Amino acid sequence: MDVKRGRGYVYRLEYHLVWVVKYRHGVLVGGVADDLMVVLRDIAEQNSLEVVALEVTPDHVHMLLGASPQQAIPDFVKALKGASARRIFSAHPELKKKLRGSNLWNPSYFIATTSEHTHTQIQRYIEEQHVAAEGI
Repeated sequence: MDVKRGRGYVYRLEYHLVWVVKYRHGVLVGGVADDLMVVLRDIAEQNSLEVVALEVTPDHVHMLLGASPQQAIPDFVKALKGASARRIFSAHPELKKKLRGSNLWNPSYFIATTSEHTHTQIQRYIEEQHVAAEGI
């Protein structure tokens, strides 16, 4: 991710964001996973977030995101999780039954900032999650 410029400031903000399916049910597979990746990229674009890396495993999501200093973390996390759950439940109503009518996402999440030194390591880690999930 390159250094960006705003009005009166220069920045490079990147976040490693991870959240899990409620009760860690492994429902993010096949068409659901494919649709979720499209949905998350769309929501990120609508919220002016840059998706550097994205991986969906059966029970959790990893994203490496670029953001501006004006974007509050709780706001964009809420947008990503809330809108994606609504859109995925709409496209895949069978998930409500598998989750016993529950929410798609656990309310918690993990987020960490990256640096120019950790960017490549985190990006590689996220990209390797798919391979690791296939071995389960």
